[in-house]
Amino acid sequence: MSAVGAHSLAGVILRAAEVREVERQYANLQPALMERAGQAAAERAQALLVDKQGCVLVLAGPGNNGGDGFVVARLLRAAGCDVVMVCAADETRMPADARAARLAWQAAGGQTVTDFLGGQWGLAIDALFGIGLTRPLEGRYADWIARLNALSCPVLSLDVPSGIDSDSGRVMGVAVRATHTSSFIALKPGLLTLDGPDHCGELALHALDLPPSSAEGRVLERAHFAQGLRPRAANSHKGSYGQAGVIGGAAGMLGAALLAARACLYGGAGRVYVGLLDLQAPTVDGMQPELMLRPPGDLHLLCNALALGPGMGQSEVAGQQLRRALGFSGPLVLDADALNLVASTPTLQTMLTQRESPTLLTPHPAEAARLMQCALAEVQSDRVTMCCALARRYRAHVLLKGAGSIVAFPDGRWFINLTGNAGLASAGSGDVLTGLLTALLAQGWSAEAALLGAVHLHGAAADELVSHGVGPVGLTAGELAPAARRLLNQWVAAEQARSRGTSFSSHD
Repeated sequence: MSAVGAHSLAGVILRAAEVREVERQYANLQPALMERAGQAAAERAQALLVDKQGCVLVLAGPGNNGGDGFVVARLLRAAGCDVVMVCAADETRMPADARAARLAWQAAGGQTVTDFLGGQWGLAIDALFGIGLTRPLEGRYADWIARLNALSCPVLSLDVPSGIDSDSGRVMGVAVRATHTSSFIALKPGLLTLDGPDHCGELALHALDLPPSSAEGRVLERAHFAQGLRPRAANSHKGSYGQAGVIGGAAGMLGAALLAARACLYGGAGRVYVGLLDLQAPTVDGMQPELMLRPPGDLHLLCNALALGPGMGQSEVAGQQLRRALGFSGPLVLDADALNLVASTPTLQTMLTQRESPTLLTPHPAEAARLMQCALAEVQSDRVTMCCALARRYRAHVLLKGAGSIVAFPDGRWFINLTGNAGLASAGSGDVLTGLLTALLAQGWSAEAALLGAVHLHGAAADELVSHGVGPVGLTAGELAPAARRLLNQWVAAEQARSRGTSFSSHD
């Protein structure tokens, strides 16, 4: 994840085509967008160049990202920095704005070389490709990126680290591993998901004084589910906070269902029922005796929110339970093998799409590929598009897990979550997420707010644990739910204080 947290970034996310449309809309703006971008990046570059010590290396590509680099180089030189400008592009074939920026650099006395060797650089600036890359890098530019990645100085990428697909986060053959990235106008999906977070370093957004966009993509922030963060009334009881049900736990996989159910309790559900498919399953959870363990047959009659999938398996019995659950009148969460059963059974797909009550799907990429009947690589090649397609196909709220988890709704809106870390790459962490989600639904949160809140809370719990030295290596799923409970209560208190106009202090 970027060292700059979600609350430091403006909320809009634009894909490349949307950025191009914004650029066309403001093509006649003064100062020009390229000049504004160069000014913002030059200011950040100077902050990274301590006491202006060391030479600045600027690598410019053949397009408008290269033009941004020429503006940065000109402004840094005017500020007294020693700049080496590298560009192998044919000046006559560069876009008009980029060519004008190059000529302005030359008119200011700047010189351009066509290659660079190793050296003692104070800062390197990557202005090679930005959002314009459409094919894997090779040859000269791949060699330049390899040399750039071997440098010991800070590396500042402009807009998007070169070699990262700005829409998907894929590495296009080879990609710059920046220590810092300055993105312009709006954030791009590729900075926030898949390989992007491992390449962009400390991320900053420069909106260039443009008005907010009404795009469908957003960074997931607490404000998006704050309506659910309400304090509990003194005059309440366990029935006030819902009855959650978890069905799963086939033979040899009881742990998954129990992790989800325990997370339901920590997430605030008033009662939690667990329907275990293993005929030899215990009737009590010794670690969490508050859970009510029973055969799964009648859970849909006892609960107002239901989850299926953790440790469920794909047996005939599991399929029968899923068919019954698809007729459940309340919100339904499907995860793990419940998703695999849907993917392999057309009749279940039809039943799912015909549901009137909210359905929430939480696939990891391989499960998403099965649901979309495509290759895993196709899912990962454009996670945003695939998540939106899943939401439309199944008329469901969808969470596509992974680095930069994506939430999409059937109406086309989508979000990328920035909380979480590599400690979540541990068995059972998805089951905990399922439990937290089901708990929020049981307490009456809307399906939309519950999904946004659960994924944000789940990742934030992992972040809190890591900040206290618990992980990311060795972080276990069982440690997440207590941390999530602490954060959830802090968030409720903070929202209550905000609504009253008072202050609240916490460590979140």
